[in-house]
Amino acid sequence: MDGLSVFGILGFIFGVMGMMAYLEVSKLKNRLAQMERELTRMQGTSFHADRSALVAAAKSYVGRQVNLELEEDHEDVDVVMYGNTKHGANTILDVDDDWLLVRVDTPKGSKEKLIRMESVERIAVLAEE
Repeated sequence: MDGLSVFGILGFIFGVMGMMAYLEVSKLKNRLAQMERELTRMQGTSFHADRSALVAAAKSYVGRQVNLELEEDHEDVDVVMYGNTKHGANTILDVDDDWLLVRVDTPKGSKEKLIRMESVERIAVLAEE
């Protein structure tokens, strides 16, 4: 092989690697922009390892629209699907040490759901518009 073909092969390899790096960076930029939009949409958030702190935070959110993240084994389809302002809303109605009463507003109406506090991982208060 002559020197010109070696440089051509190396140029092709580095060109492909550069294109792959560019695509990965642009994908990360899109993901970062999406996360920034989600953070600006949420006004407050509570994620506590201590259940008493999570209960106290939930009590302060009574009457507010929230997004609930539940443990995987305890997920409720209505709460997860309608937990944002685009399709509906979850509103905390009542809280005690063991239970969380939530009204789920869907396009077809409202439902009240009783959720065990131990299955709640995170509560995010949605920004009021």
